[in-house]
Amino acid sequence: MQEKKKTHPKIKSKLHPRNKHRERYDFKLLTETCPELKDYVFVNKYKDESIDFFDPNAVKMLNKALLMHYYDIKFWEIPEGYLCPPIPGRADYIHYIADLLASYNTKKRVPRKIKCLDIGVGASCIYPMIGVKEYGWDFVGTDIDPVSIKTVKKIVAANPILKGKVVTRFQKDSKYMFYSVLNKDEPIDVCICNPPFHATMEEATAGTIRKVKNLTKGKTTDPILNFGGQYSELVYEGGEKRFVQNMIRQSREFSTSCFWFSTLISKASNIDTIYNALRKLGALDYKLIPMGQGNKTSRIIAWTFLTKKQRDAWVAARWNS
Repeated sequence: MQEKKKTHPKIKSKLHPRNKHRERYDFKLLTETCPELKDYVFVNKYKDESIDFFDPNAVKMLNKALLMHYYDIKFWEIPEGYLCPPIPGRADYIHYIADLLASYNTKKRVPRKIKCLDIGVGASCIYPMIGVKEYGWDFVGTDIDPVSIKTVKKIVAANPILKGKVVTRFQKDSKYMFYSVLNKDEPIDVCICNPPFHATMEEATAGTIRKVKNLTKGKTTDPILNFGGQYSELVYEGGEKRFVQNMIRQSREFSTSCFWFSTLISKASNIDTIYNALRKLGALDYKLIPMGQGNKTSRIIAWTFLTKKQRDAWVAARWNS
């Protein structure tokens, strides 16, 4: 008996309205832009063009094609085994942060004079590439992995759109998020972060097995990391909760240097603990921004220590000048 063809919505309505990836992947356009992708595209049993999303090489090539087609990236290569994040979700983060900044801008427009600190830029350099193309922002990308820093420098040097817009800083001490890479008198408009979600590598592997079982309806439990990831990209002692608590505590020391601090939160169970940390450390405003990609639900937590008077002065001096 022939399996019934799946019907897919034309628009991925959970993605941000400005996200360029709300429609299904157009493999004809993508392979025209990036011919290397052709080797990974096939017609599935539903007569749709697709790739094997469990093949890390196919996922990496799809990312390369998306970056070339939508973000003017001419060169993008990352070392084997490094995190290759899904681009639609990363674009959502940038667009929702743009909305947050626009809400505090007296002109109610997304400001372009933005300097963004990307904590844990990774080898992929995903957030800076999207932010530069979509909004013209400047980025400071930090990382504790020297290979990631070297790779980002190579990507920036090879892409005219990124030159003069993205700088990297190596964080020598993994305990710190801001110390040694950010001066207290250096103004940063917004900080973004995709934290390690897991407390151990065993936890990361178990999470991958659950995802694979759900996607394959239990047909396989092969824990292959189709999006890759080094230990430092996936694991932090105490997991996401501890990482974000430490980030909030350290951000307090840079309270007048950054308008908005933010980070992704994967686990809804961590939200109350994070709210308590923000209140205890004196955050004057904080917001939870929900996001959704397919069956996955995520969110951004953003906070500031600036008073309303300080925020108004910041906007007038940096965004509306």
